Amino acid sequence: MEVRQLGGSDLRVSAVCLGTMTFGQQNSEAESHALLDLAMARGVNFIDTAEMYPVPPRAETCGRSESIIGTWLRGRPREQVVIATKVAGPARSMDWIRGGPLSLDRDNIRVAVEGSLRRLQTDYIDLYQIHWPARNQPMFGQWRFDAAAEREATPIREQLEAMAELVREGKIRYVGLSNEHPWGVMEFLRHARELGLPRVVSVQNAYNLLNRNFEYTLAETCFREQIGLMPYSVLAFGHLTGKYLVDPPAQGRLSLFPAFGQRYGKANVQPAVQAYAALAQEAGLSPATLAQAFVAGRPFVASTIVGATSPAQLEENLAACARVLEPAVVAQVDALHLQFTNPAP
Repeated sequence: MEVRQLGGSDLRVSAVCLGTMTFGQQNSEAESHALLDLAMARGVNFIDTAEMYPVPPRAETCGRSESIIGTWLRGRPREQVVIATKVAGPARSMDWIRGGPLSLDRDNIRVAVEGSLRRLQTDYIDLYQIHWPARNQPMFGQWRFDAAAEREATPIREQLEAMAELVREGKIRYVGLSNEHPWGVMEFLRHARELGLPRVVSVQNAYNLLNRNFEYTLAETCFREQIGLMPYSVLAFGHLTGKYLVDPPAQGRLSLFPAFGQRYGKANVQPAVQAYAALAQEAGLSPATLAQAFVAGRPFVASTIVGATSPAQLEENLAACARVLEPAVVAQVDALHLQFTNPAP
């Protein structure tokens, strides 16, 4: 497994990162531990989680993914694993997380990180990410900015100052963002530069064959500012496996949790999925291999987040990410992208 530097940090992370949002919901503790063991055996040293996981978020399961990772970490050499987790932002009606959470102010961030450290059974977090911005911005399927939706939000400067305290105390090593846009990234960088605060080193955004918005918006920023992309939803909630073409009610996250697949309900998603599946067949690949190999091969990707609910699925995903696509296939992917441009932003 190739190891890469994560943005401008000194973190050396595997080219594939294990996502854990199924741990504690679709996967039991024992199953989750087996997936972690297999990932490590295959060279994965990077694990991504969040205080709100598993997904879909519920009061009954909140924090369970971190707790499962914590029992797995216990007794293992901590320095061999790079742990990334996230603090939940406000405005998503999850009142079981810190009463809302109502903001990303100093007190909320501190309470969140202490909870994550306790559940993970570790003294420090390698990469601490803001799960989504506190301010009003389009995300999770929204495709345009709505000024009428403005709301009060903790200023970015205050968020970064809170993170700086945690870095000084040794509780977190680096700061990352998630579901962010160019204005937010540049504001974090501006405050870091002007006030001597920690620079963000990564951004975790959705990126797949149906959503290549990163290339239009953040690719140049991340290149010039040494920020690594950690793409999630590489298989577009299972759509890009092609299984829903064959069997629409097929077992999977989309059928189990339909409310979380709203961005894939647009009319032009299905024709795009069919076109990519046909290209995969022509290239002698499975649709899932084409989708994952394309993302993993992008030069701006630091580490590709993959999830799995079984060892066989994890093996397949790891092999797909290691696959190098022929230039002619990449050119055909780009041609289809121009025909079906970002149907699921």
